[in-house]
Amino acid sequence: MFQALYIDKQGDDYQCSLKTLQDDAFPSHGDVVVQVDYSTLNYKDGLAITGSSPVVRSFPMVPGIDFSGVVESSQHPDFSVGQRVLINGWGLGEKYWGGLAQKAKVPGDWLLPVPPTLSNFDVMAIGTAGYTAMLCVMALEKHGVLPHSGPVLVTGANGGVGGFAIAFLAKLGYQVVASTGRPEDAERLNALGASEIIERQSLSQPGKPLAKERWAGVIDSVGSHTLANACASTMYGGAVAACGLAQGMDFPASVAPFILRGVTLVGIDSVMCPMDTRHMAWDKIAGLVDSDIIAQASRVIGMSEVVETAQALLAGKVAGRVVVDVNQD
Repeated sequence: MFQALYIDKQGDDYQCSLKTLQDDAFPSHGDVVVQVDYSTLNYKDGLAITGSSPVVRSFPMVPGIDFSGVVESSQHPDFSVGQRVLINGWGLGEKYWGGLAQKAKVPGDWLLPVPPTLSNFDVMAIGTAGYTAMLCVMALEKHGVLPHSGPVLVTGANGGVGGFAIAFLAKLGYQVVASTGRPEDAERLNALGASEIIERQSLSQPGKPLAKERWAGVIDSVGSHTLANACASTMYGGAVAACGLAQGMDFPASVAPFILRGVTLVGIDSVMCPMDTRHMAWDKIAGLVDSDIIAQASRVIGMSEVVETAQALLAGKVAGRVVVDVNQD
């Protein structure tokens, strides 16, 4: 038997609660059973847990888009009992049962070994947010945005992706400008590596098709007017990595930055990202993170706190990463 956060829907009755399940309760999908140590709470998890958006595709569902743990049983040739593993995305918590449970059953083709220099806690303190941030950094590098190119803007700086994007960029030698709606958190953002803090209101309102060139690159997890304004103020030949929609899914922009300044808008998908790119991202993360980054960017909660914290997350009251110890009440 194991505990899981369990979402069910009967008509209009949408419920999410802790439930004790039998070991044979898993859907048939998957060839590796993992004893989960840690999962996380992300924006998408918050939507699923609260029912605020139709994220969940089938019911019942165990939310949690990522987890780390130890292999309990395996029918996959690449993974053996006792091996430390992690997973991000692949539709967990949406189409397939996810990581907010003490056990999970997934295809081995979706699993990664935990980097030897990182603990199971470390990889979830980093989690999908940190992994997504690294995909964004890699996209900027691929499109020629290097430390000497100029400042890089990070929007949604107080979120999980934003915090790790700041930390990774700073470690790599970039000048980082952080956009946030909570200027009172400036000290924390400076500690992560931001050299300048700007108010998100300067980007979140309708703006001009082209604005003054300010950023060599942008990592945006906000979308809507913020993304449009970020593109409008990106330098000639710069790149913008878009990975989120905290402000909205719309993109009220013009083609001007792309055809007059040669700006590149790069979409970042962490869910179905190819395995070779995932390996590369986690290898780069393992070479950059340290205990200070992890301590500054994360906090731990137990399973009984998840629903309440998910509501606070959607209300914009949670800063940084939330790690869930699935074996703690």
